[in-house]
Amino acid sequence: MKIVMLNGQNHKGSSYHIGRIIADKIKGDNEIKEFFFPRDLNHFCAGCYRCIEDDAACPYYEEKKIIMDAVEEADILIVTTPTYCMHVSAPLKSFIDTTFDYWMVHRPKKSMFSKRAVIVSTSAGASPKSTMKDVEDALFHMGVPFILKYGLAVQAMNWDGIRQSKKEKIDKDTTKIAKKLSTDKKPRVGIKTRFTFNMMGMMQKKGWSASPVEKAYWEQNGWFDGERPWK
Repeated sequence: MKIVMLNGQNHKGSSYHIGRIIADKIKGDNEIKEFFFPRDLNHFCAGCYRCIEDDAACPYYEEKKIIMDAVEEADILIVTTPTYCMHVSAPLKSFIDTTFDYWMVHRPKKSMFSKRAVIVSTSAGASPKSTMKDVEDALFHMGVPFILKYGLAVQAMNWDGIRQSKKEKIDKDTTKIAKKLSTDKKPRVGIKTRFTFNMMGMMQKKGWSASPVEKAYWEQNGWFDGERPWK
């Protein structure tokens, strides 16, 4: 299987280590690609909306395309981010902002509806729940149907500082997560995703989209005529 890791910091901290442990435990002859933010996309979304008309018109398209090509080819996505001020890291949020045109409300990618993903976030003390929700919202709106979350307050500033008993818990937990990801079976697209997709389709068909380009995209994919990206 092809696994892509999207890491919300350049350094390999606790969140990264847990994500990598999961990747290494997934059964099979796997190919693992890693991207780090801000290293691999060191830009904020310019808010120019040029991507609405043409994805390639994004000022950062060349860098973004390298990442998104890998994401589209992947079977499994592992997103790691430290918890900063109760939310996702700024570099990862910047990447998410530049990919909003791939959401169901705009021009979703068919390949996203067949992926599995896991979100990993650690914090020094407070719960990383709101951090993982930031990422979960983005993955959901891109169409990913199977999303696991693993958050942990590690009471440490780095991986080496985590006490052994907690690392033993991480080892057990990551084994369970990897087992859920170690399958070739296509994930089921749930009711919430189907409902959201259908609502976006109704909006596009009525011409309420951000651009006629989006309506044409939906029409070209046959989504107005009953075709669905998960079939």
